[in-house]
Amino acid sequence: MNEAIYETGLTYGEGDGSFRTAGGVAGVRKLVDAFYDAMCELPEAKKIRDMHPQDLDESRDKLACFLSGWLGGPKLFSEKYGAIRIPVAHRHLQIGPAERDAWLLCMKVAADQQPYADDFKQYLLQQLFVPAERSRNCD
Repeated sequence: MNEAIYETGLTYGEGDGSFRTAGGVAGVRKLVDAFYDAMCELPEAKKIRDMHPQDLDESRDKLACFLSGWLGGPKLFSEKYGAIRIPVAHRHLQIGPAERDAWLLCMKVAADQQPYADDFKQYLLQQLFVPAERSRNCD
């Protein structure tokens, strides 16, 4: 795997600025690995961990591919898996506010482990609320 190159001074949300700040593909994969590690370790995340298969390799790949394009980098998810349909992909699961918030907690723990500037961590978590909320299908 390529080494992550974390760039600074870029404008988040413009072009590939967020993707490059996150360390490119290698940096995004490190974030995703830390995310799933947190999901496996945090008691607050047990319910969402149980929604995933035992083997998380494909889940890790899908999230990393999604985040790559979502952050302004290569559209790896659509290249490998097809169109991104967040609500459709999650409709078979019971995802309410508690599950959404557990997912975001795992992402916060993962982001805190990365060499990101604090303002990028905050930006990332604020932006990730949108797809997390789109996954929610019950109260």
